[in-house]
Amino acid sequence: MLIGILGSFLPVLPGPTVSWIGLLLLVLTRAVPNDWWFLGITLLVAVIVLALDYIIPAMGTKKFGGSKAGMFGTVVGLLVAIIFPILGVFGIIIWPFVGALIGELINKAESKTALKAAFGSFIGFLTGTFLKFMVTIIYLGLFISKTWEYKEALFPFFY
Repeated sequence: MLIGILGSFLPVLPGPTVSWIGLLLLVLTRAVPNDWWFLGITLLVAVIVLALDYIIPAMGTKKFGGSKAGMFGTVVGLLVAIIFPILGVFGIIIWPFVGALIGELINKAESKTALKAAFGSFIGFLTGTFLKFMVTIIYLGLFISKTWEYKEALFPFFY
């Protein structure tokens, strides 16, 4: 669960998905009854958040006046940050910004408009990161709640 929370900020780890795996492992123990609805709903949320993590920066670019070229540049920048994590954590912030800026400049936007669109990409990134962090914190709460509910079966040596 803690690795999932870290994954909210690190580009190489899909935070909500890793947290969901923690929930899956808990439910697969003999102590906790199988709850397939719980796992299905939480998996669906993790997959939606994973998809939104790629969509939100592009939407931020468009909201701040960017064009399709800027949105495309944002997505390319995200992919560059994931495939080539040269700049580490900062790459996931810098590359979408640079991608949107280049996309807008190629689209013959003025530099002021291109910078505004790139800033939208950055705001989109922050929004996506916040969303992932909140989902992983909620999953941690669910994990703790399930653990507490079945504490006697999970930790029989204490009871």
